[in-house]
Amino acid sequence: MTLRRRLVLSIVALVVAVSAVIGAGSIIALASIQTGTIDSQLSKATERASTKFGEGQQNPNGQRPNDDALAPLGQAAGTLTAYYGTGGVAAGIVINEDSSRSQLTADELQRLGQVKVGVEPATADLGGALGKYRVAAVQVDNPVVGNAVLVVGLPMSPVYESVWSLLLVVVVVVGLALVAGSVVAAVVVRRSLRPLERVAETASAVARMPLERSDALQDVRVPDADPRTEVGRVGAAFNRMLGHIGGAMQAREHSEQKVRQFVADASHELRTPLASVRGYAELTRRMGADLPEDVVYAMSRIESESKRMTSMVEDLLLLARLDEGREIQFEDVDLTGLVLDAVNDAHAASPGHVIEVDVPDEPVEVLGDAARLHQVIVNLVTNARTHTPEGTRITVGIARTADSVDLTVRDTGQGIDPEFLPKLFERFARADSSRSRTVGSTGLGLAIVDAVVQAHGGRVDVTSEPGDTVFTVHLPVAPPSATDGGAADASAGDDPADWSETPEAAPATT
Repeated sequence: MTLRRRLVLSIVALVVAVSAVIGAGSIIALASIQTGTIDSQLSKATERASTKFGEGQQNPNGQRPNDDALAPLGQAAGTLTAYYGTGGVAAGIVINEDSSRSQLTADELQRLGQVKVGVEPATADLGGALGKYRVAAVQVDNPVVGNAVLVVGLPMSPVYESVWSLLLVVVVVVGLALVAGSVVAAVVVRRSLRPLERVAETASAVARMPLERSDALQDVRVPDADPRTEVGRVGAAFNRMLGHIGGAMQAREHSEQKVRQFVADASHELRTPLASVRGYAELTRRMGADLPEDVVYAMSRIESESKRMTSMVEDLLLLARLDEGREIQFEDVDLTGLVLDAVNDAHAASPGHVIEVDVPDEPVEVLGDAARLHQVIVNLVTNARTHTPEGTRITVGIARTADSVDLTVRDTGQGIDPEFLPKLFERFARADSSRSRTVGSTGLGLAIVDAVVQAHGGRVDVTSEPGDTVFTVHLPVAPPSATDGGAADASAGDDPADWSETPEAAPATT
């Protein structure tokens, strides 16, 4: 349940509870007051009836006082009077609304006879049309019947009518309070929580924002930052946190730029001495007839390692330039031709593997950099054949979808360790224990694949289980960077010809 709903329900429940308590208190107070009024009237009616009954005369029809003795003047309509003499003599009347008199029935007299003499007034249910009465009993002496008990009562119906009327009013008032409280509480809570909602909206916007750029949070702030309110203090704290995050992102970006620049400069500067080392080693090896055999072997090892180091330096330089947003030149590329060329080269390099292609009959074209896409295919195929035993089947396929072209490289090797999958595309990442390898690896091949594909606006997915490992490259039909002038980005830095010409470039592998 949301905070707004809890607050509204709490306020409404409080209003209803207060209204109910006030209503119940009012009803109890009204009943008590009116009962007290009835008791006061009953006391006076009892006094009048006792005085008149003591002076009563004999009724011509029997040994009982006449009706005037039981219903003296001044008694209100609804008043009843009953007497109980010696020998079981009992009689009683009730005054009607039209001032006429009605005799009490035997059942009513029996119920009234249970009233105790000399105690506080009590409520008796007489049943029938009379209902509940407030009654009191006193001892009197009549000249006709002698010593007798006189019971006087007043109807409780006015009290109950007032109570039920007030109860109806309370129910209506509580209902109106419920409706009005709900509306007012909803409006007040909505207005009070609006600053908090803006804080939540800002936090959600920050959560959805890509934070690659250090200035992404520069203009994102919570407008409610009044330190005099609780929500304002939350907004101010959130704004300070965004400022700290923005500063940390700028510091990180500055540090990464320095590292990239260092890697690019170091790689650029290392190519020339490496080419020289390689050239002198090759020259010395060719003069092997005049050198000792161990020197010739050492020169061959120096030449081999210089080739490997040159390949690593070229990979690092490529990654540094891709990180800077350069090196990609967009044009129409025949992806089918690149796949066929890469597979033909792989057949020659690894005849022990079964390498197949699965491409459409018609050429598949994408917008991208032909050299870099070719490197992606070569790296994926080289990765598959390097880390799988001979006899493994490798299939390179192309498939079109609604908005992308999918390039897949599938092998039937032993699979990749699941624990290694999350860091598979990290630089210098190796999974020596998960897949067998027959040659050395720099750990940069798949990192280059990921960087090149991201530079094309695509992504790389991988799924692996024993006997089925699939790398899928999703290339968009028209990557966003194509409209931004990718070729211009490439020319913004050093001259590509200055660093792309290497003595003998070798494909990067993982």
